[in-house]
Amino acid sequence: MKVTKFSKSVNETLDSSKLYSLEEAFSMLMSFKRESFNESVDVAFNLGVDPRHAEENIRLSINLPHGIGKEVSVLAIVNADKEAEAKDAGADFVGKDEFLDKIKAGWTDVDKIVVTPDLMVELGKLGKVLGPKGLMPNPKSGTVTNDVAKAIKELKAGKLDARVEKNGILQSSIGKTSFTEEQLKENFNTLQSAVMSAKPNSFKGKYLKSISISSTLGPGIKIGTE
Repeated sequence: MKVTKFSKSVNETLDSSKLYSLEEAFSMLMSFKRESFNESVDVAFNLGVDPRHAEENIRLSINLPHGIGKEVSVLAIVNADKEAEAKDAGADFVGKDEFLDKIKAGWTDVDKIVVTPDLMVELGKLGKVLGPKGLMPNPKSGTVTNDVAKAIKELKAGKLDARVEKNGILQSSIGKTSFTEEQLKENFNTLQSAVMSAKPNSFKGKYLKSISISSTLGPGIKIGTE
């Protein structure tokens, strides 16, 4: 099997058994970036939690200092008296019955949904469509609220909503390779602080087991947790 120039560079530079410092890891990640493609930069936290226990089902909803570099499309499910507020805040789609019917028919061409509490009952009936797509609004993430303008503005600015998977991995994008190293590190530090703050008071054992970062086309780079 032919080894590409990129793979050769990775093999010569990256020691997969080594834990790198934050500075080393991001410097290396950026040295691997492709100039022709603005890749996403992702971080994976391997946590010692068991999400089957309610108190260990970690979920985060935070604003990163520099956003994630992605255009977020937002649907606001609101009554007529809230439509102008939602549109002025930047929602891409605004309405009620029209979109409830579209979702019922299988439409999910949106990144986030904001809904007022009084309409959550109607939206909740569409869980089989929205649930698998991760689109169901949740009060904990601020997407079930009467302050629809605030929620929409935060989402459009790149508010992050992440939760731990069943294997204990919490994975999230923290930006793009077009960001500076400093911007990526600041986003990383904000996310890591939120992850550590979310440690359950009752948790016993090793909470943060490992961290790795990667770009869309790049290799995983392990970061020391101490």
